[in-house]
Amino acid sequence: MDEDILTTLKLLIIGESGVGKSSLLLRFTEDNFDPEQTLTIGVDFKTKRLSIDDNTVKLAIWDTAGQERFRSLTPSYYRDAQGAVLVFDVSSYSTFAKLEKWLLELDTYSTKSNIVKMIVGNKIDVDNREVSREEAMKFARRHQTLYIEASAKTKDGVQCAFEELVHKIIQTPLWESYADNGLQIGNKDHPAESSCGYCTLS
Repeated sequence: MDEDILTTLKLLIIGESGVGKSSLLLRFTEDNFDPEQTLTIGVDFKTKRLSIDDNTVKLAIWDTAGQERFRSLTPSYYRDAQGAVLVFDVSSYSTFAKLEKWLLELDTYSTKSNIVKMIVGNKIDVDNREVSREEAMKFARRHQTLYIEASAKTKDGVQCAFEELVHKIIQTPLWESYADNGLQIGNKDHPAESSCGYCTLS
C-alpha cells in the first residue's frame, strides 16, 4: 500500500562503464554487493522507500548503461528526473575526465531545469587511487553539484549519498507548496557538511 508515501522521485545513475553504478544501486536498495556484478545492458530499474523528515518518499532509480552502444536508448529516461548521480571510479582518472561529457548529456536531455546533481567518487576502498578528493571537490564546486565519496563494497557513503540527494531535492522551491500545507519535508538550515564522513556538499 502506498497511502503513506508523500511522493515518488525519479533518480538517474549515470557514468562510464565499470565505475560501479549498478553496485551502488544494489548496495543502496538491497544492502548487497556482488563482486561478479555484470555490466548493465541498456537500463536497469529499482525502487526503494526512504524516510526523510518524518515523511516517506518512494525512489524510482534508473541505472543506465555506460557503454557507447547503448547511448541511443537513454535520452527518454532523462525525462522528468528530479535528481542525478554521476559516478566515477577514484582509481581511474579517465572515468573522472569523462564527467564533463556526462554533465553535458544531462543538461541536453534533462527536462527539469532544477534537477539536483551529485557526483559520487566510488571505489574508495581500493589502494591505487588516481583522483584526489581535493580535485574532485574542486570539480564539483565548479559545476555546482554535490560531491560524496563512497564504496559499494564496504557500504561507506552509499546511504548518505542518496539521503543527501533527496534532502537537496526537497529543499527546492518545487516543494514549498507541501510545506505550506503543513508537511515538514525540508530543512532550509540543513548543514553544508553532512554527518557522513565521506560526504562533502559543495
